[in-house]
Amino acid sequence: MKAGVRGLGIAESFRRDATRSTLAGAVVRADRTLDGLAYRPCTVGGDDATDVACALVDDLGRPDVQYVLCGAIAPAWYNLLEPARIHDAAGRPVITVTFEASDGLEDGLRDAFSGEALERRLETYRSLPERRELSVNDETVYVRQLGCDAGEAAEAVRAFTPHGGRPEPIRVARMAARAGDSYAGALEGEEDDHT
Repeated sequence: MKAGVRGLGIAESFRRDATRSTLAGAVVRADRTLDGLAYRPCTVGGDDATDVACALVDDLGRPDVQYVLCGAIAPAWYNLLEPARIHDAAGRPVITVTFEASDGLEDGLRDAFSGEALERRLETYRSLPERRELSVNDETVYVRQLGCDAGEAAEAVRAFTPHGGRPEPIRVARMAARAGDSYAGALEGEEDDHT
């Protein structure tokens, strides 16, 4: 892959006691050059993460991005992402990369939600593209892709991962989300001090 190929990484940061999570979008070139950042909040335990991810794509307005790489499928405590909607908004392949083996999310969803909230999440979860293992730099990650085949997704993930198992667009977005979340938390603390 050429050094100038760009990926948009989307990742999150949230504190367990918070009601909102920070999602960050980071445009990173395959040569590891950071080329853009955007931030948006979403609701912890809500259902707005997909809308927020689509808004990040729009905020950045980068037609030169070739791939959208999401660092979770269920950020902000089961606020499920819908790759099909992100793909429609971005007009380019969407690849979700997760980092832990799992038997799936259905049991966790059933423990956390009930009624219509559970049914919506189960429907979204069951509609996701198939998850498969991918070996990257002697580590195993788990990939879902939409808008490209498994071979292209594997090539993109490996090209954006110079070492370890975390693609640079996702790694940088996660760091940016943590910094943004920390800053927002500090501002909230200042507001509390003045009331």
